Amino acid sequence: MRFRLTPRETSFYDMFAASADNIVTGSKLLMELLGADSSARAEIAERMRAAEHAGDDATHAIFHQLDSSFITPFDREDIYSLASSLDDIMDFMEEAVDLVVLYQVEELPKGVEQQIEVLARAAELTAEAMPNLRTMTNLTEYWIEVNRLENQADQIHRKLLAHLFNGKYDAIEVLKLKQIVDVLEEAADAFEHVANTVETIAVKES
Repeated sequence: MRFRLTPRETSFYDMFAASADNIVTGSKLLMELLGADSSARAEIAERMRAAEHAGDDATHAIFHQLDSSFITPFDREDIYSLASSLDDIMDFMEEAVDLVVLYQVEELPKGVEQQIEVLARAAELTAEAMPNLRTMTNLTEYWIEVNRLENQADQIHRKLLAHLFNGKYDAIEVLKLKQIVDVLEEAADAFEHVANTVETIAVKES
């Protein structure tokens, strides 16, 4: 690891860990949505909205710390990119839940549960990885696995689209469901962006 002569602002590590823990909360709400009937979904959406607001607060705190810190633990652009990508994940998960409620979707298509399971696993891995930014250790397996999960998410997404366009659903329902599964796919992409940023940071710090 590169030797430094100057002290570094270390609170970023705790803030990244808190942001990732909040994403785990969001992924659990997505899982809860799967087993909920339509009458319970509005309340889940409200809790997801609160989690998304907490994520925004965490992101703003990182940006504020970045603006006020002379010395940072790694490159400023990487701190900004990592915080923004973590925030994107929460935004996409909250959007998916909100769309389910707004569109009054009665039944999600088979395969969405696989999308959400992938997101939940990626959330756990991300939360486990963030504390390791302090030492830049045990991170390689993290970004390899998240990239594998994103590839799996791509395959699930393609199968879902094929299912939606097989003639079972009417055109309006297809539009609604496609937007939901597309947003969940964007969440998987955002997890990969986080992992790629972590890899970039680790390479620079090695």
